[in-house]
Order: sequence, then C-alpha cells, then structure tokens
Amino acid sequence: MENVSSFHPSVLVLSFGEMSTMRYVYCALAFICYILIIFSNGVVIITIAIHKALQEPMYIFISALCINALCGSSSFFPGLLRNLAFNVYTIAYSACILQIFCIHVSISFELYTLTVMAFDRYVSICNPLRYNIIMSMSMVYKLLAAALCNSLIIMIIHIMLTVRLPLCGTVIMKICCDNWSVVRLSCIDTSVNNIFGLFLCFFTEIVTLIFILVSYIFILRVCSKASQEVISKAVNTCTPQLITTVNFVADVLFEIFFYRYISISVPYEARMFMSVYAVVVPFILNPLVYGLKLTKIRVRIFKLLQLNSISVQK
Repeated sequence: MENVSSFHPSVLVLSFGEMSTMRYVYCALAFICYILIIFSNGVVIITIAIHKALQEPMYIFISALCINALCGSSSFFPGLLRNLAFNVYTIAYSACILQIFCIHVSISFELYTLTVMAFDRYVSICNPLRYNIIMSMSMVYKLLAAALCNSLIIMIIHIMLTVRLPLCGTVIMKICCDNWSVVRLSCIDTSVNNIFGLFLCFFTEIVTLIFILVSYIFILRVCSKASQEVISKAVNTCTPQLITTVNFVADVLFEIFFYRYISISVPYEARMFMSVYAVVVPFILNPLVYGLKLTKIRVRIFKLLQLNSISVQK
C-alpha cells in the first residue's frame, strides 16, 4: 500500500498576491471582521437564549445561523490572521483538508437552514392555524439535526474522494483552502470528483433554491388576497430571510460556476474577494439584518446592551 505522504505534499502554498505587501493592514481588517462576527452573532445568540418570548421556531433557526457563523468563521480567520501576522503563506495538508471540511459544512448547513426557514415562514403565513402543530419544537430540532447530518455526510464523501487523489502541485490560488482548489492539483483524472461535485451543487444549491422560491411564491399568493395585517407580518419576517438568502446563494453560485469553469477570465482581485465573501459577509450580515429588522430581537438586544453599559458604569 502506497504511503499517503508519497503523493500528498506535507505543505501547501496559499496565494496571497499583493496582500502580502500590505499584510498588516489586511491583518487588522481581518481581525476587526472576526471580532465583529463574534460580537454580533454572540449578542443575538445570548438574547434569544435568555428570553423565553424568543423561544419560537423562527428565532431558534436564527440562533442556529449565528452559531454556524461562529463555527464557520473560526475555521477561516485564525489561519488567515496567522498567515498575515507572521508572513507565512503555507498550510499543512491535513490542516487544509480540515479547513475544507469545516468551511463547506458551514456553507451547506447555512443553505439548508435558510431552506427550512423558508418552509417555516410558508407554514406560518399560509397555514397559521396549524403552525404550532406542524412546527413544534421537536420538529424544529429534527429539521436542524437533519440539516447538520446531511451536510456532514455529504462533506465526508467529498473529502474521501479528495484525499484519494495524488497531487502534483502545491500552490492553491486562494487565501484559504477549498475542495476544488485541491482537486485541481491532482495528477490523475478527476471525473468522479467533478461528477459528484456537480451532483452536490445541483442537490444542495439548485434544489434548495427552487424549494425556497416555491415557498415564497405561495407566500406571495396568500399575501395578494390577505389583509394588511397579514401582509405587514409577511414583509417584516420574510424580508430579512430574502436578503440573506439572495446574498448567500448568489455568492455560492458564483464560487461554484465562475471559479470552476471560467476562473482564468476573472481578475485575480475579484477571485480573492469572492473566495472569502461567503465566510465573511453572510456571517456579519445575518445578525445585523435579523437583529435590526425583527422588532422582538432588536428591542431585547438594545435592553441587553443597555444593562451591560449600566453595570459597567457602576
């Protein structure tokens, strides 16, 4: 049996390009982004956890998004800060595989959770009398568990297909590891990886996107015949989800198709920006959108921050 180290380089090189010339500036920006992600998502999680009035399906799903943001960003930012702070642009192969697994699971779980949230809004607006029966707390946790398990199982298969590949190159054309960047370094045919990758893209992104669109189409149909109160409720609760869903799906589709098929024609700066967009902007946008748009969360966040400021002054 051939030793794994004989066809897997122990170290891979990340491409920081011109970022290395201003590494302290980018390091400071990355640190600020990471702190903002931790603070904003942490505040939303704590606010929902300590208030019984927020122990409802929609807010549990928002908590799941925020917890996922903390996990996903923590698989990216510490390594980025290390690279920039110490002027080291390499990553161990095993660490690269771990980062791929964590980031992709986080992205997949985010999309599945947004899909479940669309279903939750559909039931709430289109079948309000049956909402508490359909979306019981046990069902909420089962849906979240299914989203997580599905993300883990798919990525385990993905990783198993990737680690079997012998690599001839060591340079990843990104500032973090992703599955396709490692697959591109292979010395052998990667058709199996490509087919499974396309199947995964279709099943995870396209099917879930269709499900989300269908849910909101039904919601719009109900709103077109409903009272002003129902319309106001739908706008208030659905707008944040639409903003986060459109932003997230657009970035994922760009990352999948443009980087995979026409990356040569995409400028280096654009590729670098989009490679980190999915692990930075959505994780900052989610708590800001939900925290500012949804009245129940916003009011309690302000109260929580005010109490903290008063206790500090004392």
